[in-house]
Amino acid sequence: MSLLEPLPDCYEGDPDLLPPDEAMRRIRAHVRPVDATESVAVIDALGRVAARDVVSPMNVPGHTNSAMDGYACAGDSLPDGTPRWYEVVGTAWAGKPFAGPVGPSQAARIMTGAVMPGGTDTVVMQEHVEAEGDRVRIPPGNRPGQHVRQAGEDIAAGAVVVPCGRRVMPAEMGLLASLGIAEIEVYRTLRVAYFSTGDEIRAPGDPFEPGLVYDSNRFTMHGMLGRLGVEILDLGIVPDRREAVFDALREASARADVVLSSGGASTGEADYVKEALQALGRVGFWRIAIRPGRPLAFGLLGGSAFFGLPGNPVAVMVTFYQFVAPALRAVSGEIDSRPLPAVEARCTTRLRKKPGRVEYYRAVLERDEAGALVVRSTGRAGSGLLHTMSGANCFIVLPEDGATVEPGATVEVQPFFGLM
Repeated sequence: MSLLEPLPDCYEGDPDLLPPDEAMRRIRAHVRPVDATESVAVIDALGRVAARDVVSPMNVPGHTNSAMDGYACAGDSLPDGTPRWYEVVGTAWAGKPFAGPVGPSQAARIMTGAVMPGGTDTVVMQEHVEAEGDRVRIPPGNRPGQHVRQAGEDIAAGAVVVPCGRRVMPAEMGLLASLGIAEIEVYRTLRVAYFSTGDEIRAPGDPFEPGLVYDSNRFTMHGMLGRLGVEILDLGIVPDRREAVFDALREASARADVVLSSGGASTGEADYVKEALQALGRVGFWRIAIRPGRPLAFGLLGGSAFFGLPGNPVAVMVTFYQFVAPALRAVSGEIDSRPLPAVEARCTTRLRKKPGRVEYYRAVLERDEAGALVVRSTGRAGSGLLHTMSGANCFIVLPEDGATVEPGATVEVQPFFGLM
């Protein structure tokens, strides 16, 4: 990963909480996509990011063809006031064109997708004609050129079908295959290393006693990263010891494009992440004006970007989706890596809010009896209550200058669809 302008250390010089928009701007200003590429088969390209514009080698449709089952004829021969009889001279099948020409008083039976025979430019639906032996009677009211798909109408040869920076999804896979394209050049898979910090943290299955906490954050991060299609390097649990934290950051930055940690992003005496980041790299910011998730760190470790996520489970998820995921998409080479658009809904619960921070409430978005969108909080808003995320399907986003929301007010909602 290449880096842009030198990154200022704003932690000491900017004691106020950094607005989230400014935090995202600083993140984007200091990361660029990975530059190594590789060719992969289209069948293996799901979730990868195109590293070059892919152009169509052919017209789609490849030939002018019928959009309906019916009868092909010349448009200038269509009747005006009274019906007209036409001689049926053959049949055009999809994949088996009619070889002969069709004259002014003639028609050809044609199937959907079949090549238009010579001398024809119009298709009359079979439901609109009267057939009698080898003749058909076409009524007035039809238009020249109807029910015909022109060659290149969908895609013209040479047109860009998958632009550089587009993430390949199922529709793109089918589109490429429909053009006979077997391989696509993509950016290499992004490598992300992550670990949890804390002497009190234990992995599930380890011996447990009062005062200890099972490590949910690594599993949550693994799941969120897995949805982004990155290569995941799990460095486990790092104890709150200076050398251990330094060693973990050295190893992670040597192996990965992006490094994530959870915990150790506060200002406690045993939190060595900030000290290590200042010694080994540069601090970009350390606190942002959101709730939950205020202690989010961003900085640079050599050629790697670093995000120090909070220790509370809900705060980990909020900061990941709002800041880390868009950054990872950008570093992966994806151009359109902006957050998903929000929707508006009527809030049915009271939400306490003080101006000064953007707040993210876990909530349930649904429809009321009239079919209108309504949203309600999942309950208590503590950043350690992971079950409130499990029971939610959206965030209610309250702006920095907003105040307490009363039931019935309209709020901005960010659905989890596409996030989780």
